[in-house]
Amino acid sequence: MFLCCWLGLVALIPTTLSTNPGVKVRLTEKGIEYGRQLGMAVIQQKLRSIKIPDFSGTETVSPIGKVQYSLSNMHIVNVGLPKSSVDLVPGTGVTLSIGDAFISLNGNWRVKYLRIIKDSGSFDLNVNGLSIATTISIKSDETGRPAVSTASCSATVGSAKVKFHGGASWLYNLFTTFIDKALRNALQKQICPLVADAVSDLNPQLKTLNVLAKVDKYAEIEYSMVSSPTVLKSSIDLSLKGEFYNIGKHQEPPFSPAAFNLPPQNNNMLYIGMSAFTVNSAAFVYNNAGVLSLSVTDDMIPKSSPIRLNTNTFGVIIPGIAKQFPGLMMKLLMKMEKIPTLTFEPNNATVQATTTVTAFAIQTNSTLSPLFVLNLEASVSARMFVSEMKLAAAVTLNKMDLTLAKSNVGDFQVSALNSILQVVFKWVVIPTVNGEFILTLNFKEVFFTKISKKDFHLHFHSSSKVPGNIRQTTGGTSRIIVFNYICLDNY
Repeated sequence: MFLCCWLGLVALIPTTLSTNPGVKVRLTEKGIEYGRQLGMAVIQQKLRSIKIPDFSGTETVSPIGKVQYSLSNMHIVNVGLPKSSVDLVPGTGVTLSIGDAFISLNGNWRVKYLRIIKDSGSFDLNVNGLSIATTISIKSDETGRPAVSTASCSATVGSAKVKFHGGASWLYNLFTTFIDKALRNALQKQICPLVADAVSDLNPQLKTLNVLAKVDKYAEIEYSMVSSPTVLKSSIDLSLKGEFYNIGKHQEPPFSPAAFNLPPQNNNMLYIGMSAFTVNSAAFVYNNAGVLSLSVTDDMIPKSSPIRLNTNTFGVIIPGIAKQFPGLMMKLLMKMEKIPTLTFEPNNATVQATTTVTAFAIQTNSTLSPLFVLNLEASVSARMFVSEMKLAAAVTLNKMDLTLAKSNVGDFQVSALNSILQVVFKWVVIPTVNGEFILTLNFKEVFFTKISKKDFHLHFHSSSKVPGNIRQTTGGTSRIIVFNYICLDNY
Protein backbone atom coordinates (compact mmCIF):
# COMPACT_ATOMS: atom_id res chain seq x y z
CA MET A 1 0.00 0.00 0.00
CA PHE A 2 1.02 3.61 -0.40
CA LEU A 3 1.83 3.76 3.33
CA CYS A 4 4.97 1.71 2.71
CA CYS A 5 6.33 4.46 0.47
CA TRP A 6 6.67 6.88 3.34
CA LEU A 7 6.51 4.54 6.31
CA GLY A 8 9.83 3.28 4.98
CA LEU A 9 11.08 6.50 6.52
CA VAL A 10 9.54 5.59 9.84
CA ALA A 11 12.32 3.30 10.96
CA LEU A 12 13.37 2.13 14.41
CA ILE A 13 12.51 4.08 17.53
CA PRO A 14 15.27 3.31 20.03
CA THR A 15 14.67 2.78 23.72
CA THR A 16 16.28 6.14 24.51
CA LEU A 17 13.75 8.60 23.16
CA SER A 18 15.41 11.77 24.45
CA THR A 19 18.33 11.67 22.00
CA ASN A 20 18.48 14.55 19.55
CA PRO A 21 18.54 13.58 15.88
CA GLY A 22 21.42 14.08 13.49
CA VAL A 23 19.01 14.10 10.54
CA LYS A 24 15.46 15.35 10.22
CA VAL A 25 13.06 14.48 7.42
CA ARG A 26 9.90 16.34 6.54
CA LEU A 27 7.35 14.64 4.31
CA THR A 28 4.87 17.25 3.13
CA GLU A 29 1.34 16.93 1.81
CA LYS A 30 2.79 16.77 -1.70
CA GLY A 31 4.84 13.74 -0.77
CA ILE A 32 1.87 12.09 0.88
CA GLU A 33 -0.24 12.82 -2.19
CA TYR A 34 2.34 10.97 -4.27
CA GLY A 35 2.00 8.04 -1.90
CA ARG A 36 -1.77 8.16 -2.29
CA GLN A 37 -1.44 7.77 -6.04
CA LEU A 38 0.84 4.78 -5.61
CA GLY A 39 -1.52 3.22 -3.12
CA MET A 40 -4.77 3.39 -5.04
CA ALA A 41 -3.81 0.50 -7.31
CA VAL A 42 -2.96 -1.61 -4.25
CA ILE A 43 -6.24 -0.71 -2.56
CA GLN A 44 -8.14 -1.65 -5.70
CA GLN A 45 -6.42 -5.02 -5.66
CA LYS A 46 -7.41 -5.49 -2.02
CA LEU A 47 -11.03 -4.62 -2.75
CA ARG A 48 -11.04 -7.23 -5.51
CA SER A 49 -10.33 -9.81 -2.85
CA ILE A 50 -13.55 -9.13 -0.92
CA LYS A 51 -15.13 -12.46 -0.04
CA ILE A 52 -18.89 -12.12 0.17
CA PRO A 53 -20.43 -15.04 2.03
CA ASP A 54 -23.27 -17.01 0.56
CA PHE A 55 -26.60 -15.96 1.96
CA SER A 56 -30.24 -16.89 1.62
CA GLY A 57 -33.66 -15.64 2.63
CA THR A 58 -37.38 -15.74 2.06
CA GLU A 59 -39.50 -13.01 0.47
CA THR A 60 -43.23 -12.81 -0.34
CA VAL A 61 -43.69 -11.97 -4.01
CA SER A 62 -47.13 -11.31 -5.47
CA PRO A 63 -48.75 -13.29 -6.98
CA ILE A 64 -46.72 -16.46 -6.34
CA GLY A 65 -46.37 -16.13 -2.57
CA LYS A 66 -43.28 -17.01 -0.57
CA VAL A 67 -40.01 -17.42 -2.50
CA GLN A 68 -36.93 -19.01 -0.93
CA TYR A 69 -33.71 -17.79 -2.51
CA SER A 70 -29.95 -18.25 -2.11
CA LEU A 71 -26.98 -16.44 -3.66
CA SER A 72 -23.58 -18.17 -3.85
CA ASN A 73 -20.13 -18.16 -5.50
CA MET A 74 -19.97 -14.36 -5.67
CA HIS A 75 -16.80 -12.90 -7.22
CA ILE A 76 -15.63 -9.31 -7.70
CA VAL A 77 -14.98 -8.60 -11.40
CA ASN A 78 -14.32 -4.86 -11.38
CA VAL A 79 -13.47 -2.09 -8.90
CA GLY A 80 -13.29 1.64 -9.57
CA LEU A 81 -11.92 4.33 -7.23
CA PRO A 82 -12.48 7.63 -9.06
CA LYS A 83 -12.12 9.83 -5.97
CA SER A 84 -9.69 9.54 -3.07
CA SER A 85 -7.77 11.77 -0.69
CA VAL A 86 -5.31 11.56 2.19
CA ASP A 87 -5.42 14.06 5.05
CA LEU A 88 -3.10 14.37 8.02
CA VAL A 89 -4.56 13.99 11.49
CA PRO A 90 -2.28 15.93 13.91
CA GLY A 91 -0.98 13.74 16.69
CA THR A 92 -2.42 10.55 15.20
CA GLY A 93 -1.64 9.71 11.61
CA VAL A 94 -3.55 9.97 8.34
CA THR A 95 -7.13 9.69 7.15
CA LEU A 96 -7.79 7.97 3.83
CA SER A 97 -11.08 8.84 2.13
CA ILE A 98 -12.52 7.12 -0.94
CA GLY A 99 -15.70 8.36 -2.62
CA ASP A 100 -17.99 7.41 -5.53
CA ALA A 101 -16.34 4.01 -5.80
CA PHE A 102 -18.05 1.19 -7.64
CA ILE A 103 -17.83 -2.60 -7.56
CA SER A 104 -19.18 -5.12 -10.07
CA LEU A 105 -19.58 -8.78 -9.22
CA ASN A 106 -21.31 -11.91 -10.40
CA GLY A 107 -22.51 -15.15 -8.86
CA ASN A 108 -25.12 -17.91 -8.91
CA TRP A 109 -28.74 -17.83 -7.74
CA ARG A 110 -31.18 -20.53 -6.75
CA VAL A 111 -34.90 -20.24 -5.82
CA LYS A 112 -37.75 -22.45 -4.63
CA TYR A 113 -41.41 -21.53 -4.51
CA LEU A 114 -44.81 -23.19 -4.34
CA ARG A 115 -42.96 -25.88 -2.37
CA ILE A 116 -42.00 -27.92 -5.43
CA ILE A 117 -40.76 -25.53 -8.13
CA LYS A 118 -36.99 -24.96 -8.19
CA ASP A 119 -34.93 -22.82 -10.53
CA SER A 120 -31.35 -21.49 -10.83
CA GLY A 121 -29.05 -19.33 -12.92
CA SER A 122 -26.48 -16.55 -12.70
CA PHE A 123 -26.66 -12.88 -11.74
CA ASP A 124 -24.72 -9.62 -12.09
CA LEU A 125 -24.50 -7.04 -9.30
CA ASN A 126 -23.40 -3.43 -9.67
CA VAL A 127 -22.61 -1.49 -6.50
CA ASN A 128 -22.33 2.30 -6.82
CA GLY A 129 -21.78 5.24 -4.50
CA LEU A 130 -19.35 3.33 -2.28
CA SER A 131 -17.63 5.60 0.30
CA ILE A 132 -14.86 4.62 2.71
CA ALA A 133 -13.17 6.78 5.37
CA THR A 134 -10.49 5.31 7.62
CA THR A 135 -8.04 6.89 10.05
CA ILE A 136 -4.70 5.13 10.42
CA SER A 137 -2.61 5.71 13.53
CA ILE A 138 1.18 5.37 13.61
CA LYS A 139 2.87 4.18 16.78
CA SER A 140 5.91 2.16 17.78
CA ASP A 141 5.74 -1.52 18.66
CA GLU A 142 7.63 -3.30 21.42
CA THR A 143 10.75 -3.52 19.25
CA GLY A 144 10.77 0.20 18.51
CA ARG A 145 9.71 -0.23 14.92
CA PRO A 146 6.60 1.55 13.64
CA ALA A 147 3.25 -0.15 13.87
CA VAL A 148 0.06 0.97 12.17
CA SER A 149 -3.53 0.28 13.07
CA THR A 150 -7.00 1.37 12.05
CA ALA A 151 -8.22 3.98 14.52
CA SER A 152 -11.61 4.37 12.89
CA CYS A 153 -13.46 3.28 9.78
CA SER A 154 -16.81 3.94 8.16
CA ALA A 155 -18.25 2.62 4.91
CA THR A 156 -21.49 3.22 3.07
CA VAL A 157 -22.91 1.68 -0.09
CA GLY A 158 -25.12 4.01 -2.11
CA SER A 159 -26.94 1.46 -4.23
CA ALA A 160 -26.79 -2.18 -5.30
CA LYS A 161 -28.55 -3.33 -8.49
CA VAL A 162 -28.87 -7.04 -9.29
CA LYS A 163 -29.83 -8.60 -12.63
CA PHE A 164 -30.77 -12.29 -12.87
CA HIS A 165 -29.95 -14.47 -15.89
CA GLY A 166 -31.12 -17.98 -16.89
CA GLY A 167 -34.17 -19.95 -15.83
CA ALA A 168 -37.25 -17.88 -15.08
CA SER A 169 -35.10 -14.84 -14.41
CA TRP A 170 -37.86 -12.54 -15.70
CA LEU A 171 -39.92 -13.64 -12.73
CA TYR A 172 -37.18 -13.22 -10.13
CA ASN A 173 -36.27 -9.75 -11.36
CA LEU A 174 -39.65 -8.77 -9.90
CA PHE A 175 -38.26 -8.96 -6.36
CA THR A 176 -34.76 -7.58 -6.94
CA THR A 177 -35.51 -4.75 -4.50
CA PHE A 178 -35.33 -7.20 -1.61
CA ILE A 179 -32.11 -8.77 -2.97
CA ASP A 180 -30.53 -5.37 -3.58
CA LYS A 181 -30.96 -4.39 0.04
CA ALA A 182 -29.63 -7.69 1.39
CA LEU A 183 -26.53 -7.55 -0.83
CA ARG A 184 -25.86 -3.90 0.01
CA ASN A 185 -25.91 -4.68 3.74
CA ALA A 186 -23.62 -7.69 3.27
CA LEU A 187 -21.08 -5.66 1.33
CA GLN A 188 -21.17 -2.78 3.80
CA LYS A 189 -20.32 -5.14 6.67
CA GLN A 190 -17.31 -6.56 4.80
CA ILE A 191 -15.51 -3.36 3.81
CA CYS A 192 -14.16 -2.00 7.12
CA PRO A 193 -12.84 -5.38 8.34
CA LEU A 194 -11.09 -5.71 4.99
CA VAL A 195 -9.52 -2.26 5.35
CA ALA A 196 -8.36 -3.12 8.88
CA ASP A 197 -6.77 -6.33 7.58
CA ALA A 198 -5.03 -4.44 4.77
CA VAL A 199 -3.55 -1.96 7.28
CA SER A 200 -2.49 -4.76 9.64
CA ASP A 201 -0.79 -6.52 6.73
CA LEU A 202 1.70 -3.63 6.68
CA ASN A 203 3.10 -4.47 10.11
CA PRO A 204 5.04 -7.61 9.09
CA GLN A 205 6.70 -5.53 6.37
CA LEU A 206 7.51 -2.73 8.82
CA LYS A 207 9.10 -5.23 11.19
CA THR A 208 11.65 -6.09 8.49
CA LEU A 209 12.75 -2.50 7.90
CA ASN A 210 16.50 -2.19 7.68
CA VAL A 211 17.77 0.93 9.44
CA LEU A 212 21.47 0.23 9.11
CA ALA A 213 23.09 0.83 5.72
CA LYS A 214 26.64 -0.15 4.80
CA VAL A 215 28.71 2.75 3.51
CA ASP A 216 31.96 0.97 2.66
CA LYS A 217 34.26 -1.59 4.25
CA TYR A 218 34.87 0.74 7.20
CA ALA A 219 31.56 2.37 8.03
CA GLU A 220 27.81 2.01 8.21
CA ILE A 221 25.15 4.59 8.98
CA GLU A 222 22.20 4.14 11.30
CA TYR A 223 19.11 6.08 10.35
CA SER A 224 16.73 4.75 12.98
CA MET A 225 14.27 7.12 14.59
CA VAL A 226 15.04 8.73 17.93
CA SER A 227 11.43 9.72 18.60
CA SER A 228 7.96 9.00 17.30
CA PRO A 229 6.92 10.75 14.10
CA THR A 230 5.36 14.15 14.62
CA VAL A 231 2.18 14.44 12.60
CA LEU A 232 1.30 18.07 11.94
CA LYS A 233 -1.44 19.70 9.90
CA SER A 234 0.65 19.95 6.74
CA SER A 235 3.54 17.51 7.20
CA ILE A 236 4.98 14.50 8.96
CA ASP A 237 8.34 15.19 10.63
CA LEU A 238 10.73 12.34 11.32
CA SER A 239 13.78 12.55 13.61
CA LEU A 240 16.49 10.11 12.50
CA LYS A 241 19.64 9.17 14.34
CA GLY A 242 21.86 9.84 11.34
CA GLU A 243 25.03 8.49 12.92
CA PHE A 244 28.00 6.71 11.36
CA TYR A 245 29.56 3.69 13.06
CA ASN A 246 32.48 1.40 12.43
CA ILE A 247 31.12 -1.82 10.97
CA GLY A 248 30.36 -4.27 13.75
CA LYS A 249 31.47 -1.83 16.47
CA HIS A 250 29.02 0.85 17.57
CA GLN A 251 31.12 3.23 19.63
CA GLU A 252 29.61 6.59 20.47
CA PRO A 253 31.72 9.67 19.61
CA PRO A 254 32.86 12.13 22.30
CA PHE A 255 30.22 14.64 21.18
CA SER A 256 26.45 14.61 20.96
CA PRO A 257 23.88 16.07 18.57
CA ALA A 258 22.15 19.22 19.71
CA ALA A 259 18.57 20.12 18.89
CA PHE A 260 17.88 21.80 15.56
CA ASN A 261 14.85 22.71 13.49
CA LEU A 262 14.05 22.37 9.83
CA PRO A 263 13.18 25.63 8.07
CA PRO A 264 9.41 26.29 7.99
CA GLN A 265 8.92 25.23 4.38
CA ASN A 266 6.38 22.91 2.77
CA ASN A 267 6.61 23.74 -0.94
CA ASN A 268 8.46 20.58 -1.94
CA MET A 269 7.71 16.91 -1.38
CA LEU A 270 10.58 16.07 0.92
CA TYR A 271 13.08 17.94 3.07
CA ILE A 272 16.12 16.28 4.64
CA GLY A 273 18.03 18.35 7.17
CA MET A 274 21.47 17.16 8.26
CA SER A 275 23.41 18.66 11.14
CA ALA A 276 27.18 18.65 11.38
CA PHE A 277 26.89 15.84 13.92
CA THR A 278 26.25 13.31 11.16
CA VAL A 279 29.30 14.34 9.17
CA ASN A 280 31.47 14.62 12.28
CA SER A 281 30.42 11.13 13.34
CA ALA A 282 31.71 9.93 9.96
CA ALA A 283 35.04 11.63 10.65
CA PHE A 284 35.17 9.93 14.06
CA VAL A 285 34.54 6.53 12.47
CA TYR A 286 37.12 6.88 9.73
CA ASN A 287 39.66 8.23 12.17
CA ASN A 288 39.11 5.18 14.40
CA ALA A 289 39.52 2.96 11.36
CA GLY A 290 42.90 4.53 10.72
CA VAL A 291 42.04 5.54 7.18
CA LEU A 292 42.48 9.29 7.72
CA SER A 293 46.16 9.04 6.91
CA LEU A 294 48.05 9.43 3.67
CA SER A 295 51.51 8.43 2.50
CA VAL A 296 52.99 10.79 -0.09
CA THR A 297 55.91 9.85 -2.34
CA ASP A 298 57.60 11.64 -5.20
CA ASP A 299 55.80 9.67 -7.91
CA MET A 300 52.52 11.22 -6.73
CA ILE A 301 53.71 14.73 -7.60
CA PRO A 302 53.44 15.82 -11.25
CA LYS A 303 56.70 15.62 -13.15
CA SER A 304 56.25 19.24 -14.20
CA SER A 305 56.64 20.42 -10.62
CA PRO A 306 60.10 21.81 -9.76
CA ILE A 307 59.66 20.69 -6.18
CA ARG A 308 60.51 17.01 -5.63
CA LEU A 309 60.22 14.77 -2.62
CA ASN A 310 63.90 14.03 -2.17
CA THR A 311 66.69 15.02 0.17
CA ASN A 312 68.19 17.34 -2.46
CA THR A 313 65.11 19.59 -2.41
CA PHE A 314 64.71 19.50 1.38
CA GLY A 315 68.45 19.79 1.90
CA VAL A 316 68.40 23.31 0.50
CA ILE A 317 66.15 24.32 3.40
CA ILE A 318 67.44 21.91 6.04
CA PRO A 319 71.24 21.46 5.70
CA GLY A 320 71.23 18.54 8.14
CA ILE A 321 69.27 16.44 5.65
CA ALA A 322 71.75 17.09 2.83
CA LYS A 323 74.67 16.12 5.07
CA GLN A 324 73.24 12.96 6.62
CA PHE A 325 71.08 11.62 3.78
CA PRO A 326 72.41 12.88 0.43
CA GLY A 327 70.73 11.81 -2.82
CA LEU A 328 67.79 9.86 -1.35
CA MET A 329 64.09 9.90 -2.11
CA MET A 330 61.68 10.88 0.64
CA LYS A 331 58.28 9.90 1.97
CA LEU A 332 55.77 11.97 3.93
CA LEU A 333 53.27 10.31 6.25
CA MET A 334 50.29 12.51 7.05
CA LYS A 335 48.22 11.22 9.97
CA MET A 336 45.16 12.71 11.64
CA GLU A 337 45.82 13.37 15.33
CA LYS A 338 42.38 14.65 16.30
CA ILE A 339 38.91 14.04 14.97
CA PRO A 340 38.28 16.55 12.18
CA THR A 341 35.39 18.89 12.91
CA LEU A 342 33.01 20.33 10.37
CA THR A 343 31.14 23.61 10.51
CA PHE A 344 28.40 24.48 8.04
CA GLU A 345 28.79 27.93 6.55
CA PRO A 346 26.65 29.74 3.96
CA ASN A 347 26.83 27.69 0.75
CA ASN A 348 29.59 25.36 1.91
CA ALA A 349 31.23 23.72 4.91
CA THR A 350 34.55 24.25 6.67
CA VAL A 351 36.64 21.41 8.06
CA GLN A 352 39.31 21.93 10.72
CA ALA A 353 41.94 19.20 10.81
CA THR A 354 44.93 18.60 13.07
CA THR A 355 47.53 16.28 11.58
CA THR A 356 51.16 15.31 11.95
CA VAL A 357 53.50 15.18 8.98
CA THR A 358 56.39 12.77 9.45
CA ALA A 359 59.20 12.95 6.90
CA PHE A 360 61.34 9.91 6.09
CA ALA A 361 64.39 9.33 3.96
CA ILE A 362 64.06 6.16 1.87
CA GLN A 363 67.32 4.23 2.12
CA THR A 364 68.65 2.20 -0.80
CA ASN A 365 67.48 -0.96 0.95
CA SER A 366 63.95 0.60 1.25
CA THR A 367 64.15 1.13 5.01
CA LEU A 368 62.83 4.44 6.31
CA SER A 369 64.93 6.87 8.34
CA PRO A 370 62.83 9.43 10.28
CA LEU A 371 63.89 13.01 9.66
CA PHE A 372 61.38 15.30 11.41
CA VAL A 373 57.75 15.57 12.55
CA LEU A 374 55.56 18.62 11.94
CA ASN A 375 52.28 19.59 13.54
CA LEU A 376 49.89 20.86 10.90
CA GLU A 377 46.66 22.74 11.53
CA ALA A 378 44.67 22.96 8.31
CA SER A 379 41.39 24.57 7.34
CA VAL A 380 39.65 23.39 4.18
CA SER A 381 36.39 24.35 2.53
CA ALA A 382 34.07 21.59 1.37
CA ARG A 383 31.55 22.35 -1.35
CA MET A 384 28.91 19.71 -0.70
CA PHE A 385 26.70 18.29 -3.43
CA VAL A 386 24.69 15.22 -4.38
CA SER A 387 26.51 12.88 -6.77
CA GLU A 388 24.71 9.82 -8.10
CA MET A 389 22.26 10.07 -5.19
CA LYS A 390 25.09 10.23 -2.64
CA LEU A 391 26.26 13.15 -0.53
CA ALA A 392 29.73 14.19 -1.69
CA ALA A 393 32.11 17.12 -1.23
CA ALA A 394 34.80 18.91 -3.21
CA VAL A 395 37.57 20.17 -0.92
CA THR A 396 39.85 23.21 -1.29
CA LEU A 397 42.59 24.38 1.08
CA ASN A 398 41.97 27.62 2.98
CA LYS A 399 45.09 27.84 5.14
CA MET A 400 47.56 25.79 7.12
CA ASP A 401 49.85 26.45 10.08
CA LEU A 402 53.05 24.48 10.70
CA THR A 403 55.04 23.94 13.90
CA LEU A 404 57.97 21.66 14.56
CA ALA A 405 57.24 18.75 16.87
CA LYS A 406 60.51 16.81 16.56
CA SER A 407 63.67 16.90 14.47
CA ASN A 408 66.46 14.36 13.94
CA VAL A 409 68.30 16.67 11.57
CA GLY A 410 68.79 19.79 13.71
CA ASP A 411 66.70 22.92 14.09
CA PHE A 412 65.32 24.74 11.03
CA GLN A 413 62.79 27.37 10.06
CA VAL A 414 59.50 25.54 9.62
CA SER A 415 58.00 28.39 7.59
CA ALA A 416 60.49 27.62 4.85
CA LEU A 417 58.69 24.29 4.24
CA ASN A 418 55.38 26.01 3.60
CA SER A 419 55.79 26.18 -0.19
CA ILE A 420 56.73 22.50 -0.40
CA LEU A 421 53.71 21.39 1.62
CA GLN A 422 51.47 23.70 -0.40
CA VAL A 423 52.52 21.72 -3.48
CA VAL A 424 51.86 18.45 -1.67
CA PHE A 425 48.38 19.60 -0.70
CA LYS A 426 47.58 20.98 -4.14
CA TRP A 427 48.74 18.02 -6.20
CA VAL A 428 48.29 15.06 -3.84
CA VAL A 429 46.18 15.58 -0.71
CA ILE A 430 43.27 17.57 -2.16
CA PRO A 431 42.82 15.39 -5.29
CA THR A 432 42.97 12.27 -3.10
CA VAL A 433 40.38 13.62 -0.67
CA ASN A 434 38.11 14.76 -3.49
CA GLY A 435 38.28 11.28 -4.99
CA GLU A 436 37.40 9.56 -1.72
CA PHE A 437 35.28 11.98 0.29
CA ILE A 438 31.83 10.60 -0.46
CA LEU A 439 29.69 10.19 2.62
CA THR A 440 27.50 7.66 0.85
CA LEU A 441 24.27 8.60 2.54
CA ASN A 442 22.45 6.85 -0.28
CA PHE A 443 19.11 8.61 -0.40
CA LYS A 444 17.77 6.25 -3.06
CA GLU A 445 18.31 3.18 -0.88
CA VAL A 446 17.42 4.76 2.44
CA PHE A 447 14.28 6.64 1.56
CA PHE A 448 12.66 6.00 -1.81
CA THR A 449 13.12 3.70 -4.76
CA LYS A 450 12.18 6.25 -7.40
CA ILE A 451 14.32 9.33 -7.00
CA SER A 452 15.54 11.48 -9.84
CA LYS A 453 18.94 13.13 -9.54
CA LYS A 454 17.72 16.32 -11.16
CA ASP A 455 15.16 16.82 -8.43
CA PHE A 456 17.62 17.18 -5.55
CA HIS A 457 18.57 20.68 -4.47
CA LEU A 458 21.07 21.45 -1.74
CA HIS A 459 20.71 24.48 0.53
CA PHE A 460 22.19 25.77 3.77
CA HIS A 461 19.83 27.27 6.31
CA SER A 462 20.09 29.04 9.62
CA SER A 463 18.74 27.16 12.60
CA SER A 464 17.56 28.82 15.77
CA LYS A 465 19.32 26.10 17.72
CA VAL A 466 22.90 24.98 17.38
CA PRO A 467 22.97 21.52 15.74
CA GLY A 468 25.50 18.79 16.28
CA ASN A 469 29.09 19.81 16.72
CA ILE A 470 28.60 23.21 15.06
CA ARG A 471 30.13 26.35 16.48
CA GLN A 472 27.84 29.33 16.81
CA THR A 473 28.09 31.94 14.09
CA THR A 474 27.24 35.61 13.79
CA GLY A 475 23.82 36.56 15.03
CA GLY A 476 23.45 33.64 17.40
CA THR A 477 22.40 31.21 14.67
CA SER A 478 24.07 28.21 13.13
CA ARG A 479 23.83 26.27 9.90
CA ILE A 480 22.34 22.99 8.82
CA ILE A 481 22.40 21.43 5.40
CA VAL A 482 18.97 20.84 3.89
CA PHE A 483 18.10 18.76 0.85
CA ASN A 484 14.96 20.00 -0.87
CA TYR A 485 13.35 17.21 -2.82
CA ILE A 486 10.98 18.63 -5.41
CA CYS A 487 9.32 15.64 -7.02
CA LEU A 488 9.51 11.94 -7.62
CA ASP A 489 9.61 10.08 -10.92
CA ASN A 490 6.27 9.54 -12.63
CA TYR A 491 4.52 12.05 -10.40
